[in-house]
Amino acid sequence: MKPKRILLKLSGETLLGSHESGIDFSILGNLADQVLAVKKAGYEVAVVLGAGNIWRFRDTKNSGIDRVSSDYMGMLATIMNSVALMSAIEHRGGVVRVCSAIDVPAMAESYINRRANRHMEKGRIVICAGGTGNPYFTTDSASALRALELECDLLVKATNVDGVFDSDPNKNKRAKLYK
Repeated sequence: MKPKRILLKLSGETLLGSHESGIDFSILGNLADQVLAVKKAGYEVAVVLGAGNIWRFRDTKNSGIDRVSSDYMGMLATIMNSVALMSAIEHRGGVVRVCSAIDVPAMAESYINRRANRHMEKGRIVICAGGTGNPYFTTDSASALRALELECDLLVKATNVDGVFDSDPNKNKRAKLYK
């Protein structure tokens, strides 16, 4: 059976391109084109976009910013990336809604499961921003949660790590892959 509804988990680090931080706009445009290609292939599409290009606790542990505050900053960074992706997709003619677990009504709708489902039923791309809305959870966790809530048939994880590990396999050679 061909999947009908797909959630794409995309790494914020992808948006770096050759930059040290921020967004490489050519990469953003390419990403928008790819999301639209999935939509045009006949799928209902949801997206969760990370924020590793802007903020990540593990990279700022020595900053003096506590974990909870840092995680909320990361959630805000996912909203920034999501709004950028929305704009790039809309510039190409796509119809998108950003639904955020953190309320920022000037930039995104609140994530309400029924509303996000309805957007997808109407053929809109839904970008789920703000992570889970709770500290201590990654955007990988948020993507699994949203895929279940939105009844996605398939979750595609396009990040720089192949799988879900108990720690960063790029920094810990003994990281264990969850099966």
